[in-house]
Amino acid sequence: MRHPSSYRDPSGFIFKENNKVYRQINPVFFDEYKAAVSAGIYNSLFDKKWLVRHKEISSDSSRIVLEPVPLDFITYPYEWSFTQYKHAAQLTLRLQIWLLENNFSLKDATAFNVTFQKGKAIFIDTLSIEQYKINTPWRGLKQFNEHFFGPLLLAQYHGSLHLKTLQHSINGIDLNVVKRQLPFISRFNPTVYSHIYLLSKSEAENDNKEGGSDRSVELSKARQIKMLSALEMYIDGMESKENTEWSKYYSETNYNKKSFKFKKDLIVKWNKELNSKKVIDLGGNDGTFGKELLPQIDQLIVCDIDQPAIDQCYLEHIKNDSSKLTCLVNDLLQPSPAIGFNSQERASFNSRVIDFAPDLSMALALIHHITLSGNVPFEMSAQYFSQLSKYLIIEFPDREDSWVEFILNSKREARHLFDDYTISAFAKAYQKYFNLIKSEKIQGTARTLFLFQRL
Repeated sequence: MRHPSSYRDPSGFIFKENNKVYRQINPVFFDEYKAAVSAGIYNSLFDKKWLVRHKEISSDSSRIVLEPVPLDFITYPYEWSFTQYKHAAQLTLRLQIWLLENNFSLKDATAFNVTFQKGKAIFIDTLSIEQYKINTPWRGLKQFNEHFFGPLLLAQYHGSLHLKTLQHSINGIDLNVVKRQLPFISRFNPTVYSHIYLLSKSEAENDNKEGGSDRSVELSKARQIKMLSALEMYIDGMESKENTEWSKYYSETNYNKKSFKFKKDLIVKWNKELNSKKVIDLGGNDGTFGKELLPQIDQLIVCDIDQPAIDQCYLEHIKNDSSKLTCLVNDLLQPSPAIGFNSQERASFNSRVIDFAPDLSMALALIHHITLSGNVPFEMSAQYFSQLSKYLIIEFPDREDSWVEFILNSKREARHLFDDYTISAFAKAYQKYFNLIKSEKIQGTARTLFLFQRL
């Protein structure tokens, strides 16, 4: 059965059969595929770990079938931190430069061709690689700027909200929209001018001509490589200066060292008893507690609403070269929805987590934000967590906790509406969906850890 995300390219498509994922290549793309195989393009990219591995399992006159290596968990561009977005953009550019050097090219540059596997950016669309045509400009350049460079520029100047551009504009952001939001001085940078201002102007001129542009533009391979290398260098130097209270949460927390260690040790102990191999840390900040489980488990997903915290998680992962960790930005009160054609082209966060099938979900220092800031009743959050995994470790901060006090005080005259925020009400509601295995007070705090098993 054809995968609902794989319909845009006539060259072939992804399909599932017997719970395995395959890629079909249609006859129209046979020559391009065989040329790449003959030139050793795919094997070289496998060795560089830039392209997801595949093996050819069948071939006849009607189709060629490939079996790609399964991906642990697909993340989308609107779930990446600033550095992740940069690295995905740089991978695309480095791939295109390398292909040009070897007489091939990418026929498109959508950000959805990249995901993160074993914590690192990897290209996943085998059929985007075609033979280079002499002096033909890269036809994926405009799309690259709409999917990568434009959102990165806006995020750098105006905040990480713009990294979610493709969630509401799946085909990329109009470069004229980008141009209007950039500071006046940006036009004096030759890279920004050529890729945003000049390209948007030429597109507008072509649109105004009946039938589009009638000029055949030529650009040598050497000039293309020079241009793309300059763009890659510019992106490499981009930085996000955005910071929030959450990215410094653990350095400014109300835990003392003893209680902090007690919590870590308790989580490690409980997980060892459960023998969980796949874990998701919901609202995990920079992954401080989830990463304590890495020696015991095979895969860890850390997600949080806060982009700088996830960026910190990702940077720490790169530093330690952990292949078990996937980080993504996600708001549990407004998780990534299913989008695209028939709302099936890109799967929702919740459906992907359910398909990932974690053994254990962790919700640490999260329930007071969901309940008091998000107004989600205990019973509704319990039902939500119960669909994700068999086991749940959840932390309940009582009313005496400083963060709970802060949120309740912010309610002012409506504070009394949250009088039912109590540990007994919490436990009662959650036991409609879970069996309580054990609970333990975190020493030196007004917080309690609960371990639940789904009914």
